[in-house]
Amino acid sequence: MPIIDSNQQLQHVRARIDILDEQIQQLINERAGLACEIAQIKQALGLGESYFRPEREAEVLRRVLARNHGPISGQEMARLFREIMSACLALEAPLTVAYLGPEGTFTEDATLKHFGRSVKTRSVITISEIFREVEADIADYGVVPVENSTEGAVTSTLDQFLISPLQICGEVELRIHHHLLSKNEMISEIKRLYAHQQTLAQCQGWLNTHMLGCEHIAVSSNAEAARRVRNELDGCAAIASSRAQEIYGLQLLAANIEDEPRNTTRFLVIGSQSVVSSGNDKTSLLISGPNRPGLLYNLLRPLVDNGISMTRLESRPSRRGLWEYVFFIDIEGHQNDSKVAIALAALKEQASFLKLLGSYPRAVI
Repeated sequence: MPIIDSNQQLQHVRARIDILDEQIQQLINERAGLACEIAQIKQALGLGESYFRPEREAEVLRRVLARNHGPISGQEMARLFREIMSACLALEAPLTVAYLGPEGTFTEDATLKHFGRSVKTRSVITISEIFREVEADIADYGVVPVENSTEGAVTSTLDQFLISPLQICGEVELRIHHHLLSKNEMISEIKRLYAHQQTLAQCQGWLNTHMLGCEHIAVSSNAEAARRVRNELDGCAAIASSRAQEIYGLQLLAANIEDEPRNTTRFLVIGSQSVVSSGNDKTSLLISGPNRPGLLYNLLRPLVDNGISMTRLESRPSRRGLWEYVFFIDIEGHQNDSKVAIALAALKEQASFLKLLGSYPRAVI
């Protein structure tokens, strides 16, 4: 008798799930219809160039996180909404996003995390090409790596900002997990290892313990490493992502071989639009001044005076003179916030060069 009751209960719960699935599907389509209505209103108002609103997307995802009470985690719930929003936006105006390829790179992972899987992606081979694609309106946005928690700044991205007119429209933080992939079944069979130079450095401790004596070959990306392993004879391996394993049909020999478990890379979304305040933002800028005692102190003093937190500081050669440097700075707040605006005005008086790279929402998921 209890078995019959349990079977009946199981069927009852499944029936409730079926009803909820139908309601969820109806609501998603209703939301999509409203998205199309918004597109028509924007077109009537002449706002056709601003279908994607980074501050609006961030606000929606923050509300999802705030009201979520489980059992699905807040991050997973936000990712589900990210995909719904991506599908709805594609009905308004499909976006094209350039990323550092080939297919299967962490930059592609960051692109899909930020924009969802309903965008059109364009794989390019260099960071400078990503900037060119967006500047030429071939892509609406680009996603570029800017810093890693263990290896520091991505200097090629910083150098592009010196010469590009593009704005920063958003940021993505991606936890990086490196996997050892091969067509072989045993680590002992591996004679050559392909990976990006930075990845080799991030896994150096593990490699010294488990693959001492194996030849290390640096390539342009981890996805390129996986592609080479797929096309070569046995005896080689790649360090790459789980997505690259799937794309290139390789076996997993060892998972999560990075030396730092919290290894995270930060990516920036670049575009031509300015972003209004979302209520929780960052502002990035470039500043420089003549080489004199106290230069950096004087440049940063307006931030201290106005109670503004600096979250990042990098220096690069300015390319304008010997021993002259430009400083890349991230601060909390939006450039239109009163305190930030006052500090930026004071900075402009102190610096011989100041370039605002944009204000944008802090990473949400």
